[in-house]
Amino acid sequence: MNWNVIGAILLALAVILGAFGAHVLRSRLDAYLMSVYEKAVFYHFIHALGVLIVSILPKTGTFPVEAADGVCWLLLAGILIFSGSLYLLALTGNRTLGAVTPFGGVAFILAWLLLAWRLRRP
Repeated sequence: MNWNVIGAILLALAVILGAFGAHVLRSRLDAYLMSVYEKAVFYHFIHALGVLIVSILPKTGTFPVEAADGVCWLLLAGILIFSGSLYLLALTGNRTLGAVTPFGGVAFILAWLLLAWRLRRP
């Protein structure tokens, strides 16, 4: 999997979705739903940047490729589940989608803990 490319695409998508929210949705969503949408974009962007950074670590020789794969898969899952559910909640107003969001948060937490575990020095 080419995580460099995926990270760059995820970052571009975060910018596109952020602009969409700022220019199209701002007048259509109430303050609460707009804040939900903005939170989705923020977490999407931060964790997409994480995918890009983690994907570069093996190129430095300080981090194994298979470890980067695991972290990147978890970050991608977190973006899809956490941010994806918040995007849908904001766009549809269906608050039951919020029940899925914590699973994405757990994926984010696991990704960062796996990164820490794999970076530790004996």
